[in-house]
Amino acid sequence: MCGISGFCNLKADYLQREGYWNSVLIDMREAVARRGNDETGEWLASTVGLSHTRLSIRDLKTGRQPIVKNINGNDYVIAYNGEIYNTDELKNDLIKRGYVFKTTTDTEVILFLYIEYGEKCVDMLNGIFSFAIWDGGEERLALFRDRSGIKPLFYTIYNNTLVFGSEIKALFKFPEVKAETDLNSFREIIGIGPARTAGNGVFKNIFEVKPGCFAVFSQGGFKEYEYWSLVSRPHKESYEETVAHTAFLLKDAVEKQMVSDVPVCTFLSGGIDSSVVTALAANFLKKEGKKLNTFSFDFSKNDIYFKSNSFQPEQDRPYVDKMLDVYDVNHTYLMCDEKDLAELLKDSTEAKDLPGMADIDASLLYFCRLVKERNKVALTGECADEIFGGYPWFHKKEALESSTFPWSMDLQARTFLFNENFIKKLELKDYIDARYKESIQKVPILEGESKEEKRRREISFLNQKWFMTTLLDRMDRTSMYSGLEARVPFADHRIIEYIWNVPWEFKCRNGVVKGLLRDACKGLLPDELLWRKKSPYPKTYNPEYENILKNKIREILDDKNSPVLPIIDKDKVLEFIKLPSNYGKPFFGQLMAGPQTLAYIIQINYWLKIYNCEVCFN
Repeated sequence: MCGISGFCNLKADYLQREGYWNSVLIDMREAVARRGNDETGEWLASTVGLSHTRLSIRDLKTGRQPIVKNINGNDYVIAYNGEIYNTDELKNDLIKRGYVFKTTTDTEVILFLYIEYGEKCVDMLNGIFSFAIWDGGEERLALFRDRSGIKPLFYTIYNNTLVFGSEIKALFKFPEVKAETDLNSFREIIGIGPARTAGNGVFKNIFEVKPGCFAVFSQGGFKEYEYWSLVSRPHKESYEETVAHTAFLLKDAVEKQMVSDVPVCTFLSGGIDSSVVTALAANFLKKEGKKLNTFSFDFSKNDIYFKSNSFQPEQDRPYVDKMLDVYDVNHTYLMCDEKDLAELLKDSTEAKDLPGMADIDASLLYFCRLVKERNKVALTGECADEIFGGYPWFHKKEALESSTFPWSMDLQARTFLFNENFIKKLELKDYIDARYKESIQKVPILEGESKEEKRRREISFLNQKWFMTTLLDRMDRTSMYSGLEARVPFADHRIIEYIWNVPWEFKCRNGVVKGLLRDACKGLLPDELLWRKKSPYPKTYNPEYENILKNKIREILDDKNSPVLPIIDKDKVLEFIKLPSNYGKPFFGQLMAGPQTLAYIIQINYWLKIYNCEVCFN
């Protein structure tokens, strides 16, 4: 895993001020150095510059980037962030075609693939990636992003110059590209956030290459192309065949993602998803005579203060212990206290360049930092709920019948602490409705489906294109901020494509949530764990955490220079912090309830402050 950045202006001559523009490249890659700083590199030509900062995972000695190949007098150059899991297969094909390799990296494989197949190379990749390739023969810069958007890639176009980077902060190191906000920025932050419209960078004139797309910058301008999308087709396998097929794909995805030149660990929450990944990874390493490192996360005093609710019915620790009774792994229990959690709200905002999932982000950032002390690569159980239908809104009547995003149906819950006049100006309902309708129109229809099955498909599409990308963004930013590579086996595109067309009666076999996944994993997990009710990522219930948040809010309200003051209702905020906590009515997803509302405002204030952005009323 790495950080990439660069710029391109086809009418420029950067070599006239080579030292200056090389220093810009250095500034840009230093901005994302937390993504990995084992090696660095820059490459500058007359019209283009690429820079790279590296987290060494494969080919630890000869993997420095950018990699340059000169073919028939033309330079082909790549800066790449990611992991390709079918590297060996692709490499063997290229060797047969006469290509000679100088490294064992997947980076070199991608560059040769591009030289041989052009943009179609991206169709052949199984992995997580974002990369830029300068094509000297065609005089164009191409940007590529993986199918589910697991690896980020932002850009802006300023004065005929394309500026890009793994994170937004890199773009602001380019001369005259400034952090600015407009009304749409706050429509995203308040109306959509912590999710984000695909392609929208929230800051004014900042964009992101959409998942499953690549973009080309040439004399013809900037054009984005979709190379991958979900396709609806009839499912022809029996339930027994579907179970076997699913089990094969899961095992193959995990084993492919165990490939690394450094040890791989797993996050083990005690839920079915992370437990399945852990079981498969442990079995894989056992064949090699190795033991898997595993890590679970919790919060101090949750054993005292935990409050069961419909979203989080029980704690995870007992189920982690059940896994440890079955699998011989090196397990570490990690604990976060309320003070660290509150302080890391700032770091998690810096990691994302935007307000995020409040303490949910902050805690994962903290845990990733601790995991990095022992491992560089971690497998997680992310994405299973979106793909297999695990969330409550797949099952609740009000979500199925709603005409908005099912994880944030109550607009009032996310706006009531903000200035009423500002909220009116944002026209959030219209903005949210437009984003929702745009998404629904993109759902691939299958002729002959029942009304109910069609709606399930819509909910699944919304989950994969919105909620899942939000969690993947969170995972990338919190892990990479700590120099830890997180891999997501459930997001293997083969699994996504296959399960997309499995009928709901199979996914929810006999009315059991994620029944197909459970049946596919029989024998891997203890029965009590395999059939437990879903419980999401943990959060703190310690009242001291909320007291810390309330004190931070009071400090913001007392400081007349706090940038968030023009958009919040001070009286409503003061009244809100007097009320008892409400953990059972989240304003986003399953976890962002009363305390997270306060934490989100703290993040918005800090975000505006560090980027020196004024609230725009125009």
